[in-house]
Amino acid sequence: MLVMPAAEAQHDETNEEAMELADIFVSNYDSLLNSYVLSKYAASTRRHRANINTDYAFDQIPDSVLAKRLYRMHTVIPMTYNNIVRSYIRMYLNKMRSRLDVMLTLSEYYHPLFEEALSRYNVPEELKYLTIVESAMNPTLTSRAGAAGLWQFMYTTGKNYGLEVNSVVDERRDAYKSTDAAAHYLRDLYNVFGDWQLAIAAYNCGPGNINKAIVRSGGKRNFWEIYPYLPRETRGYIPAFIAATYIMNYYPEHGLHPKRVTIPLRTDTIMVERNMLFHYVSKHLEIDEEELRTLNPQYRTGLIPGESGSYPLCIPTDKMSDLIKKAEVIFKDSEDSLSRKPQTVEVEQAPQPVVQRQRHRSESKPMYHKVRKGETLSSIAKKNGTTVKKLKKLNNLRSDKIKHGTRLKVR
Repeated sequence: MLVMPAAEAQHDETNEEAMELADIFVSNYDSLLNSYVLSKYAASTRRHRANINTDYAFDQIPDSVLAKRLYRMHTVIPMTYNNIVRSYIRMYLNKMRSRLDVMLTLSEYYHPLFEEALSRYNVPEELKYLTIVESAMNPTLTSRAGAAGLWQFMYTTGKNYGLEVNSVVDERRDAYKSTDAAAHYLRDLYNVFGDWQLAIAAYNCGPGNINKAIVRSGGKRNFWEIYPYLPRETRGYIPAFIAATYIMNYYPEHGLHPKRVTIPLRTDTIMVERNMLFHYVSKHLEIDEEELRTLNPQYRTGLIPGESGSYPLCIPTDKMSDLIKKAEVIFKDSEDSLSRKPQTVEVEQAPQPVVQRQRHRSESKPMYHKVRKGETLSSIAKKNGTTVKKLKKLNNLRSDKIKHGTRLKVR
């Protein structure tokens, strides 16, 4: 589908938005490379340079060729082509040229999971590419806004879709549960708007912002017609999704020949119904604790709180038989550690300084004042921080008159 919006005046702004998204993608990807598994097994990704065409070569490709390639994908979601989408394809070609090997390897790991969940909710399969835009397929990512995981759920939305989020567990980082929640959410958004591009845009900025844009556009219900009224980030979200989908399917046509990264992603999952600590799983199964955290990013503290429910533990397949054999000792060590009472340490206190108790005014000795010539009750009261009324009461005086030389009680 070829759509050429009247966006010539927006060309510079589109390029700026594309570059901002490119910076976010690179940042998310770099964070992914710092994960234990990739930093250990995918060091070659830092050296890899694909043999690709230059930007100049891409710029020589006619619009009709790119539009035809998108059309040939036969997707449920319209793969609209226009000058904005072209800018994002160009951007992704640049940014993914040395990163595509990791994206393709992680796709082999995650896409079967994504496809199963998307199919269960009758959601288009091509939405699996949305995680490239959202998180660069980084399950441990937390954005500055607080969104977390592969699908970048915010706290409230995650909770609304059944994801447990607390100090110990954050299921927004659980690949299985967050994917199920994302598929469910996307299906609900489609039921609201009846359009997949609007549903995806609403996934990014919330249904409220889409409804506002629809109203401001005069009731239009097409993404490209409400495009100028959308938040800046969301304007680039659909073009970025289309571009990522294009690159993941047509990279060979642009001279990209990535090497698959050898990562030991063969894993099994077992449900745990007793408390278990990563420390003892690591110790008894001889798995690096950081690898456990990478495979199970939903556990924030290294504790699987099995006593409060059934929770998954993902480990390398070749360690599963050892886990079954040593489960009891792992549970016992974990329970002993968790039930251990905090140690009480007595500390000798320094001697406290002796502070003499101050007397209250009612306990202090009475004070007197000898009346001098020219003084009045008012001036004496002011001088001694009291009132005429109190002075008269202390001295049983019936009038304000006082004689020179009289001894008055002032306190």
